[in-house]
Amino acid sequence: MRAAPLSVDSNTSCGEAVRLLRHRAASSLVVTDSGRRICGIVTERDVVRRITYRADKQTPVRLVMSSPVVTIYQDDYLFRAIALMRRMRLRHIPVLDANGSLSGMLNLHEALGASVGNLLALIDRLTHEESLKGLKHVKAAQVELAQSLMAEELPAPEIQSLLTHINNDIYRRIVIIAMTEMADQGWGEPPVAFDVIVMGSGGRKESFLFPDQDNGFVLEEYPDTRHAMVDSWFIELAKRMTRSLDAIGIRSCKGYVMATNPLWRKHIVQWCQQVNGWFRKPNPNTLRLADIFFDFRSVYGEGRFTASLRSYVTDRARKHPAFLREMERVQGSHGVALGLFHRLTPDNTEGPHKGKLNLKYHGLLPLVECIRLLSLREGITATSTLARIDTLHENGVLNSNEQDYLSGAFHHITYLILRQQLEDFLAGQQVGPYVPPSELSEREKDMLVAGLVAIDELSNRVRTEFTGDIF
Repeated sequence: MRAAPLSVDSNTSCGEAVRLLRHRAASSLVVTDSGRRICGIVTERDVVRRITYRADKQTPVRLVMSSPVVTIYQDDYLFRAIALMRRMRLRHIPVLDANGSLSGMLNLHEALGASVGNLLALIDRLTHEESLKGLKHVKAAQVELAQSLMAEELPAPEIQSLLTHINNDIYRRIVIIAMTEMADQGWGEPPVAFDVIVMGSGGRKESFLFPDQDNGFVLEEYPDTRHAMVDSWFIELAKRMTRSLDAIGIRSCKGYVMATNPLWRKHIVQWCQQVNGWFRKPNPNTLRLADIFFDFRSVYGEGRFTASLRSYVTDRARKHPAFLREMERVQGSHGVALGLFHRLTPDNTEGPHKGKLNLKYHGLLPLVECIRLLSLREGITATSTLARIDTLHENGVLNSNEQDYLSGAFHHITYLILRQQLEDFLAGQQVGPYVPPSELSEREKDMLVAGLVAIDELSNRVRTEFTGDIF
């Protein structure tokens, strides 16, 4: 609170009250009676609504003040004061001491600033200057942000969405930096319009703490005679973009799923031709590429080429059930971490993760893949897993119980992975999707088993519907 608030006697004139407000650069003053008890308050709003052009300068403030006055005691909690001011739409609230005497004044914006001080500091770090050094600070702040939001009990998928949004904004800012540098160094402006896309978890807005790069370019169509000139410009941009992303902490993809690879750098017609080739001739390689690609999302550009490509992919997928069937056969090996009698089955491979649950590979991945297959079959354009689940329910593909269990499984598994990643990071250990079952409470284990059972049942259903195999 602000101590020693501006106060006047109830007989003080409006002219004097306004002069004091202006002189003290205050936004409110308290009106007291002869016994120094609070009887009213005059705010900037009162000046505008009740004094200006309406009251004579000599009018006593008691005739224009707001009364009765809502007050709070100095030993009350800040959150209560904020809630009270928001609920009653107040910008100021006088603070009383234990004896009921005026002790200070609390302004809403200052109270909010104090209550979210750590968050404001994070915002400063998350909006650092436009430079690679500044973007390193942005990337580093994500762990602290995730910790803060986990402590506030924000659902894990919402934290994932925010982390993804920050990463995608980093992409956009790095592309702008790279293009500015290229222009200054004589490369000129982009020869054609283009979108930058991210794929995988970034495209689904489901990133965890340290995702790798999965990116590409979708260019405006251009004549083949211009290919050498156009492609050389975008090769240079791709090199600068991927190098900068790696430098700030978004590591290069080990599988080379980046715009520096011509497979992921094409104009819109070439993209459609490539996707059509995947659909017509499914094989282990094209199925793997499609699995990475299908969840793409634009992070730079107007997004019109990305939207056109999304429309094409959605239409073609529905017309190639054989491709979806082969994709299911490949993905069907990703079983859930359950054994006989629905017992959790940790990794038994020798190494640092022995005895831990790989909840990404044997939990999230089967769910994401099954929901994606159903969505492609149904022509659903949404990319996030939860949005797909909801749309499948709206379309009658999933019943209410399936929607509830599968959404709950997604929330719970992402929470367990994200919590473990934060713990691993703080302990200086390798961050990954491995969760020790011994660190789960009995309730968490029960919820995990229920979620994995629902995912397993979904996997069996999808296999039957897509391949005809019966379990």
